[in-house]
Amino acid sequence: MSTFDETTIQGLTEQEALERLAQNGYNELPMTKKRTILHSLWEIVREPMFLLLIVCGGLYLALGDPEEALMLLGFVFVIIGITFYQERKTERALEALRDLSSPRALVIRDGKQQRIAGREVVRDDIVLIAEGDRIPADCTFLSATNLSVDESLLTGESAPVRKKAWNGEQQITRPGGDDLPFAFSGSLVVKGQGIARVHATGARTEIGKIGKALQILAPEDTMLQRQTAKIVRNFAIVGVSLCVLVVVIFGLTRGNWLEGFLAGITLAMATLPEEFPVVLTIFLALGAWRISRSQVLTRRVPAIEMLGAATALCVDKTGTLTLNRMTVTKIAINGDVFDVEHTPTALPENLHEVVEYSILASPADPFDPMEKAMQELGGRTLLHTEHIHRDWKFLREYPLSPDLMAMSRVWQSPNGEDYVIAVKGAPEAVADLCHFDESQQAKMAVQIDRMANHGLRVIAVGRAIFRPTELPETQHDFTFEYLGLLGLADPVRPGVPEAVKDCYTAGIRVIMITGDYPATARSIAEKIGLKPLDQIITGPELDVMDDAELQERIKTTCIFARAVPEQKLRLVKALKANGEVVAMTGDGVNDAPALKAAHIGIAMGGRGTDVARESAALVLLDDNFASIVQAVRVGRRIYDNLKKAITFIFSVHLPIAGMSLIPVLFKWPLALLPVHILFLELIIDPACSVVFEMEDEEKDIMQRPPRKLDEPLFGRKMVGIGLWQGLGVLALVVGIYAWVLGRELGEGEARMMSFVTLVIGNLGLIFTNRSWTRSILATLRVPNRALWWVTAGTFLFLGLAVTVPLLRDIFSFGHLHAWELLAAVIAGMTSLLITESAKLRLIGARSRK
Repeated sequence: MSTFDETTIQGLTEQEALERLAQNGYNELPMTKKRTILHSLWEIVREPMFLLLIVCGGLYLALGDPEEALMLLGFVFVIIGITFYQERKTERALEALRDLSSPRALVIRDGKQQRIAGREVVRDDIVLIAEGDRIPADCTFLSATNLSVDESLLTGESAPVRKKAWNGEQQITRPGGDDLPFAFSGSLVVKGQGIARVHATGARTEIGKIGKALQILAPEDTMLQRQTAKIVRNFAIVGVSLCVLVVVIFGLTRGNWLEGFLAGITLAMATLPEEFPVVLTIFLALGAWRISRSQVLTRRVPAIEMLGAATALCVDKTGTLTLNRMTVTKIAINGDVFDVEHTPTALPENLHEVVEYSILASPADPFDPMEKAMQELGGRTLLHTEHIHRDWKFLREYPLSPDLMAMSRVWQSPNGEDYVIAVKGAPEAVADLCHFDESQQAKMAVQIDRMANHGLRVIAVGRAIFRPTELPETQHDFTFEYLGLLGLADPVRPGVPEAVKDCYTAGIRVIMITGDYPATARSIAEKIGLKPLDQIITGPELDVMDDAELQERIKTTCIFARAVPEQKLRLVKALKANGEVVAMTGDGVNDAPALKAAHIGIAMGGRGTDVARESAALVLLDDNFASIVQAVRVGRRIYDNLKKAITFIFSVHLPIAGMSLIPVLFKWPLALLPVHILFLELIIDPACSVVFEMEDEEKDIMQRPPRKLDEPLFGRKMVGIGLWQGLGVLALVVGIYAWVLGRELGEGEARMMSFVTLVIGNLGLIFTNRSWTRSILATLRVPNRALWWVTAGTFLFLGLAVTVPLLRDIFSFGHLHAWELLAAVIAGMTSLLITESAKLRLIGARSRK
């Protein structure tokens, strides 16, 4: 208990906070050393592709061809540059996410409450502490109400310890022990609330002194990572087998083992699936960044892949579906209901007491929107009356508990002999404290229904008088008098009805969970378009249901009223037992188990506790339901584009690998050399990672049902599409190569024409796979800046390779003739028809469903 006057707090000014931040640095522990540019480059050159290039360079030197070796080295630097750019872009995205994911702290600066990143807390900041918060820095309590803190992170003791307000004299001690006024960074508030002044931040805190790093989640292999690893393994097995086969065949049939090794390495480079893990890393990292732009922070990477599979969104009503900006609009006393929403400055005298005691039952500087609404009504209508008590002395608070959803505050007036106790809370809880009989409960229920049918949240208010003796342990020991009911309106957030409609179109159920009465819940559900409205399960009904009945009822029920956070876990388990992929929102300590159990736990970033955020996979930065739906849309887009990129990688490697293998089998001159593979990598790498990642969503992305959780990233249909596209391009390229060789136009001319055909065919694969619902012509109207950079760069370098004599010799091309170039271009454009036909088959299959 504390008598600290919380209404006089001003806190630091913004200028003082900035000065302390500059002096002491950010409130964070020393981070692991950032990777240097040299370290990043070293990791890149250790990749298998670059090791193969070094081997190729050595072979060219052994064959007496230093020009080719130098050319390979030049290409190596270009590809290193591209890879380095991609990695740095990914790291910048992750750094931005780390800044967003910093724990939050509620401080008072310039006399106003504001929520800031925990790393921006400075010495002498005034911090407001509440149940479920992580203590952001070492601090001293100026005020403490029923406060208990878990300091096990520092002491190893699992039992929470009590905290009290500082007496102005006690010296700072080490963590551990009851009734100390000090709290330490990283500790968890398990009960109560308080106000504290920060005395140490960052490395100067207790946790910083002992050098104990905060616990972080160990990296886990996601479903996508497991699927990608399987694809890479299969590619690697095929590639190594073919490489050995080529070396053996070339050496036995031509007697030149050195060139055979060169041919084998070329094939290995053509089949090496190094793009797969790179693409996965880039898509998920940049995907998390894109989702953060929709006001949703990704804390667990698997949540990104889960978003596209979500079938049920379980959401809290207050603050997520509604604005959480309460206004007292109705007051009920003595059987009558009064409309006070438009009352400018005065209330009827008979309403004064219920407003007066609702204010007394609330903190002097409230953060809760309902308590703010009561303060606002009192400040507007009772300001110049005897019902505002700024000189009363606050003595004790009896907080809400799961067993009694009501809170009381004990006051003493300057001239009063008795203690005055004000209580507010759920009507049934206040009725219990006032010892209502059945008749009184029935009358209250009628008034509650009248208010609830208008979508109002209903709060009951009461009072008690107590002789100045030792205060009792529980609220039940007071003799309360019932005063009346307050009806508070919380308007629906703009955009929520449209978002709910989008969910239904996308095959996603929306389930609303609220502590309000059924009539209130039904009214809000009707406003946002929730269906069906005729089936509602209340918390008490849920308590008496067994699991089997709940699993059956939840199939058709989307409204849960008078529910408490502990019941969310049962709902998650029931939905999962029915095969649903569940997203669950939550903001309190008691929500943490449900957030962990859900496939996608979503914590509130604005009003949520640190415990909820730590348990969740996503954090909703603006607490808006529409942002969740937007995140689902972005998640579907990421998965969609990832599938396109994987299909492109598969299909584009088929003609490259084929042109490395077929000439060896038919004893033709080698069509592709390492320099050609490197040129093609300049197209493939940025295309599969940047071009497809930047691709806009398909128009029907929120009109499809959720994908199945076990749906493979690269399933049979995608394999079929990739084979059709890749083998089609390969057939044309082989045909051109064989035709030119047959006409005895020369090995260089054959290589040049087939290579031009192959490059144009690869570009065609990019354009074709941009969209699986629209034609190439339709996609040309959709902007993608990276695509045109890749296309322009490809044609520029290809033009230089076939026209500049030095480059033509390095690429082992023949002299250019206009008709040969025209034939190659026509063949390459023909490949577009093949790749488009494969896509049209997919579009046709979808439209028939």
